[in-house]
Amino acid sequence: MIWQKLGLALLSGLLLFLSFPKFGSGIFAWIALVPLLRSLKGISPNAALAQGFTAGIVYNIGIVYWVTYVIANYGDLPFYASVLAMVLLASALSCYVALFAAGTAWMKKRGIPEFLSAPVLWTGIEFAKGYLFTGFPWENLAYSQHAFPLFIQITDITGTYGLSFLIVLVNAAVLDLLFSGATRRRVLAQTAVAVLLVAGTAVYGYIRQGEIDRIAAAGEERTVALIQGNIDQSIKWNPEFQEETLEIYRELSLAAIRTNPSPELIVWPETATPFFFQNEDQRQRRITDISIVGKSHLLLGSPSFRREGGMENCQNSAFMVSPDGRITGRYDKVHLVPFGEYVPLRESCPILTKIVAGVGDFLPGSGFNPLQMGPLRAGVLICYEAVFPDIGAAYARAGAQFFINITNDAWFGRTSAPYQHLTMAAFRAVENRRYLVRAANTGISAVIGPTGAIESASGLFERTVLKGRFRAMSVKTFYTEYGDVFAYACLAFIFVLGIRAIFFRKGRKYV
Repeated sequence: MIWQKLGLALLSGLLLFLSFPKFGSGIFAWIALVPLLRSLKGISPNAALAQGFTAGIVYNIGIVYWVTYVIANYGDLPFYASVLAMVLLASALSCYVALFAAGTAWMKKRGIPEFLSAPVLWTGIEFAKGYLFTGFPWENLAYSQHAFPLFIQITDITGTYGLSFLIVLVNAAVLDLLFSGATRRRVLAQTAVAVLLVAGTAVYGYIRQGEIDRIAAAGEERTVALIQGNIDQSIKWNPEFQEETLEIYRELSLAAIRTNPSPELIVWPETATPFFFQNEDQRQRRITDISIVGKSHLLLGSPSFRREGGMENCQNSAFMVSPDGRITGRYDKVHLVPFGEYVPLRESCPILTKIVAGVGDFLPGSGFNPLQMGPLRAGVLICYEAVFPDIGAAYARAGAQFFINITNDAWFGRTSAPYQHLTMAAFRAVENRRYLVRAANTGISAVIGPTGAIESASGLFERTVLKGRFRAMSVKTFYTEYGDVFAYACLAFIFVLGIRAIFFRKGRKYV
């Protein structure tokens, strides 16, 4: 019995992992939790905690295994220490799955079926994961559905949490359909509810796609060139290669300008210039000349600095250059990567600084302020910021009419992380009904439409120019205006279920 339950938890972990790119399909997500939920039958909440952690560790190691590659190659730590760091992260993330399993078992003990408890518990816990300890919403369950456009359109109302809720609800319905000892009437009612919600989501997706396509078609088309320099991370910050790096981006940009049509916007990736672009020197002029020659706006990523109190603080920034060669705007990255762009507890644990060797310790920006591109307003998301739904919504509320995501995914090599990062960014386009153009140093660069469709994309580790078209949009979605109301409603319902469970008659058998 113990080994059977362990096997079921392991199977759920494997199916969850296989729901995400680049190794699996989102179809698995709709049944991935069934084995775990089945394994909770007849066990205590403490035992369920272990079952959930078992599923979670398989799931999360499969999702974040690339952390080992990043730290081993760029963190100045031995391989075994890199593996340990990855396992520690996976273990921390697995605690959320463990909490979900324990909560579901605890409520089941008190007469609350999985169909009611599991969807809201998963959603509430997933929401908390996006904020606790600076937040890590990497590959939340909804992201598994990126390839299914009919289902992802609902996120312009509920955010990704509504889709996660639906997936878990279907899992709970399948569990009861296959294994429940409940009455036939209850099983049929739950199945009907699940089928109606899935069908309603698909119908909404079909109708909404058509509406958004018509709105987008009415907008003025703009041309963009995404410059993918493919600069090796091992030489990126070497002073000897600064001129070569600059020349690569110049040549690719000038080549894009010479093609027809000439781009109205040129985008370079995150920290494309391995020097301080803000310094008024010859290198800055060689870059601003590109805008003058092409009569184009240029958005580029560059390290920057601010002088405060006699000190220089580095920042990860994006600069907008106008067609006449003037720097007209700057955005400083607000949500920094812990252990990548700053070191928590640096003073109390100096050894942690090794993890950010070659990167630095950055100061966060002050807010999500769109940059002006002529009459248009662009919301700039630098790298990791593209995985946070509230950042995209904040930009849209501030008047951004399209999004620019600049990133340097060279850190990830050929792991699954570049594919994960791209597909998560696509949801920011859907939630707020904005085009998103994405320039990545080594790929994947892309143009993403307001329905989440990846209209064009580059390959990994190729030096190229990806040309595309986008439109400025000013649609106000429910999610843009009201944010994660759905997630908060789930938290409230968890509280209601908890109160009911506490005052439910005691001594009920496990079922």
